[in-house]
Amino acid sequence: MKKPILSFILSFFLLGLGHVYNGQRRTTGVLLTIGAIIATWVELQLKSAAPALYPYSFASFLLLGLALGWDAYSEAKMINGR
Repeated sequence: MKKPILSFILSFFLLGLGHVYNGQRRTTGVLLTIGAIIATWVELQLKSAAPALYPYSFASFLLLGLALGWDAYSEAKMINGR
């Protein structure tokens, strides 16, 4: 049994990690996690280079985290339903 809320939290805080936890789309989850680490580095560089753009970057990552968290949550519920 997968814990949907854990899957959501993992994917929200580190994109793709909830998918790795679920085990259905591990390659996708690993690639999302690597991409999230790289994108976080870029976001931190953007914060100092162009502070006016940082709120847009932060908001887009927040929305992406919510969307991927919901996807991982739904996937975990589907796994448990089988």
